[in-house]
Amino acid sequence: MAEGVVGIESAWENLVGKPPIQAGSSDQMGTRPVPRRYGTESRAPRDRLSRPLADLRISVTDRCNFRCRYCMPKEIFGSDFVFLPRSEILTFEEIYRLASVFHRLGVRKFRLTGGEPLLRADLSVLVEMLAALPDSEVALTTNGALLGQQAGALAAAGLNRVTVSLDAVDDVVFHRFNDVRFPVEEVLKGIAAAVEVGLVPVKVNAVIKKGVNDDHLVELAEHFKGSPVILRFIEYMDVGNTNGWRLDDVVSGAEMAERIRAIHPLEPLEPNHPGEVAKRWRYRDGEGEIGLITSVTQPFCGDCTRARLSADGRLFTCLFAAAGVDIRQVLRSGKGDDALTELVSSIWSRRRDRYSELRTLATAERRRVEMSYIGG
Repeated sequence: MAEGVVGIESAWENLVGKPPIQAGSSDQMGTRPVPRRYGTESRAPRDRLSRPLADLRISVTDRCNFRCRYCMPKEIFGSDFVFLPRSEILTFEEIYRLASVFHRLGVRKFRLTGGEPLLRADLSVLVEMLAALPDSEVALTTNGALLGQQAGALAAAGLNRVTVSLDAVDDVVFHRFNDVRFPVEEVLKGIAAAVEVGLVPVKVNAVIKKGVNDDHLVELAEHFKGSPVILRFIEYMDVGNTNGWRLDDVVSGAEMAERIRAIHPLEPLEPNHPGEVAKRWRYRDGEGEIGLITSVTQPFCGDCTRARLSADGRLFTCLFAAAGVDIRQVLRSGKGDDALTELVSSIWSRRRDRYSELRTLATAERRRVEMSYIGG
């Protein structure tokens, strides 16, 4: 084996604790058994690895007011970038109809994403529509820039939970990420507003990238320690093809936990529910908890029950998929809900995605949908 390849494999094994999967191996073909550690509606279709459909993430826009380096780098998504025209974006009525179809199939968790979902006008109207589906939970992921203005209306409409993306509490470091010089203070005001209107516990997601904000992760943890906010650290992932992902930029969840634990003792917590993506830790002094989302070093594909709907009505069965299935065409064709239900069920039944379990340095070259198109 060439020296360069040995070096790559050593780097991968050092980070994730396992050798990279070789092309053509039986594991790469998706035949390894997947654990079933979750309960779900009996009507839910199951994919080829026996994972039920339980969650739907809905992108309501492909636009964003930030240009975060790991999601929408400015040199790609500049002033001349062509976003989706309004005619191609699903209306609230169309989103509700599709959500109702997923509800028929047993889905009870709906999360609104983007782009930045709060750029979509009158989003609280859609929240109210989705909240009317029986026994449903409606959540939102946002960069927080507009949350202070909209938190009250969203809560009144029936929003259950909110997750805010915030990668640093130091303005200089935060600007390295959002690349539009948006101040941390305004995001913190949005978080405070969400707490005030009862969207608790508010979750804050922080992507940690080596050499950019990893030396500030303890500062970030200390800022939210003792507050009604659950901070979750996310390993830098190779979502899309425009963020220049490199393995060397990944800080493992284990290392993050160790850095925090060295100053503030932690102890592990059981998951809140089967299939929870974050590994939970609480401070031993009782001052709250943190989470670690370790898609790179400790993948959780075996418990993934999430489908993703793009703003223009394409259904994706994995965050790292290359393409989605156009269900808007069927939606606008005049066919009834039975046809849509059958289509969604058949798409999920053929699913075998588990990219993160198969990830190697080589897979970083594969074509993948951009995160700004289908949300995180």
